[in-house]
This record gives sequence, structure tokens and C-alpha cells, in this order.
Amino acid sequence: MSTVIKNFDNWKKFLGERVVQAERAGLSEDTISKLAFEIGEFLDRKVDPQNASNRAIKELWDVGDDSERQTIARLMVKLAKENA
Repeated sequence: MSTVIKNFDNWKKFLGERVVQAERAGLSEDTISKLAFEIGEFLDRKVDPQNASNRAIKELWDVGDDSERQTIARLMVKLAKENA
């Protein structure tokens, strides 16, 4: 498992850099949030969280309905962007 995913601060920075790149490429905030939702769905199915921060996000994701998961995805984009 990548160190990026194991360390939450590295994960936020990595995501933030990708958000900034996506914005520079012309993707809208809505499109970026939709992609974040799809990535969240993938991670939920395929990745076992390696730290307490990622585990907490997964637990919130697991109990949320589709609308709440979209909110989590949007919030992760905002958090990541602040850490770019």
C-alpha cells in the first residue's frame, strides 16, 4: 500500500494537488466532486483503511446514503484543496 494512502496528511496533500491540476485543466467544481464520489466508492470497495483518519471517513461513508456520500466527497475536495 502506498505511503500516500497510509499517511492522512500525505493523502490530503496528494488529493489537493490533483484537485488543483483538475481545475487548471478546466474541470468544474461539480465535475471534480463527482469524480471524488466515484473514487470514494472505489476506495470503499477495494481499500482497507490504514490509519484512524481514513477508517473514520470509511465508517461515515458506510453509514451515509447516496446524498450524504456526495457531501462527504465534496468536503474531501475542499479539505484536499486547502492542503495542496
